[in-house]
Amino acid sequence: MDNDGSAAATPSFWVQPRTRLGDVVGQVDFATTPRSAGPMTFASLPRIDEVAQLDVAIVGVPFDAGVSYRPGARFGPQHIRASSRLLRPYNPEADAWPFGAHQVADLGNITAHPYDIPAAVAAVERGARDALERADRLLVLGGDHTIALPVLRALSAVHGPIAVVHFDAHLDTWDTYFDTPLLHGTPFRRASEEGLLDKESCLHIGIRGGLYSAADMDDDRALGFMGIRCEDFDLVGLGGVIERMRSRVGTRPVYVSVDIDVLDPAFAPGTGTPESGGLSSRELLTILRATADLNVVGADIVEVAPTYDHAEITGIAAAHVGYELLSAWAPPLPPELANLRTR
Repeated sequence: MDNDGSAAATPSFWVQPRTRLGDVVGQVDFATTPRSAGPMTFASLPRIDEVAQLDVAIVGVPFDAGVSYRPGARFGPQHIRASSRLLRPYNPEADAWPFGAHQVADLGNITAHPYDIPAAVAAVERGARDALERADRLLVLGGDHTIALPVLRALSAVHGPIAVVHFDAHLDTWDTYFDTPLLHGTPFRRASEEGLLDKESCLHIGIRGGLYSAADMDDDRALGFMGIRCEDFDLVGLGGVIERMRSRVGTRPVYVSVDIDVLDPAFAPGTGTPESGGLSSRELLTILRATADLNVVGADIVEVAPTYDHAEITGIAAAHVGYELLSAWAPPLPPELANLRTR
């Protein structure tokens, strides 16, 4: 308060004006605010309390009690957000305005128990259900891959059985590890067993590396998954992989789950279970761009472990995964807004 009892005006150095396209509140205006000074939301987008309505909710889940090798994915959400500062409002490859054609906001982080995995899974499900009451679509920043199960529970309650397009070096359909049924290697087995998945339309993309036995693949197929291994990229090409994805999924509601270790460690060193021989960043982003033709209802980006990241290589890749997903979901701009320039 001022000395006369009136409310003091907010000093100009705290004010960060935002861009607007029509009624949509977008990023901080980087013509007036340096990117390094922007808020710690994804792509410097508004918080939930800064918008009147919402189309896409971004939520973080800083949880990694389900990992089986390197820890650290609990710091993934903030690392992805920090690495997203350079994302710009227009995506020319997709011809889309990911932050201006629909209202996107960052809801912050879901609080998940760091020691009790079942309690954490229940909390993530509650958080995802709450987010889906506010928005049509949900983008989750993990966290380890355990969180896919509660998010699928929330989405299935709205859409029925879901087709999963799973980008990963690993199947994540194993049964248990040290007799633990809920961890980052089991979410899609549990989801299939619970009837959350459309078992005629799920697939893995980018699978590679060793397995525990040949039976792992038999179990995986019985749970409803088709596999596109990394060697298939050499056999049928990127276009062939995209056609297989579209054919498998059709018009069903889709959940896109991106474990960042689908990328070769050259493109994503900051992850918990790296496997050589993976996709390049360009290949992954091209396939994600093609999901614009699918009925995607939600997505996650998981297993980013910044402790092992160098120069934000992994964080930047993950941020661009989010950018392509939001671009794929963005509707066309009205003609009167399509040629506007924001900066």
